[in-house]
Amino acid sequence: MVFVIPDMTNDLVTLYVTSWCPFCQRLISALDDAAVPYAAIDVDHDAEAARWVESVNNGNRVVPTVLYSDGTHATNPPAKVVARKYARLAATKA
Repeated sequence: MVFVIPDMTNDLVTLYVTSWCPFCQRLISALDDAAVPYAAIDVDHDAEAARWVESVNNGNRVVPTVLYSDGTHATNPPAKVVARKYARLAATKA
């Protein structure tokens, strides 16, 4: 089965997270501290989002998974990597 990248947001950075994941909380906190805007989707409350996360992580629901507006994604990336990618995407959008 192939999943298409979900069209759930127009944001440059979308975080797929859970409320109980310490890695998710650390990424969210660091992005907030760096003033990097993002949309966050809790995969425990969104079955379509959970299926997409599983589709890009070899069938595993690994969070945080980050979807970028250019269609690329990353699993459990450092906040600095997300911030750099956001800056590049924002520059090309302007």
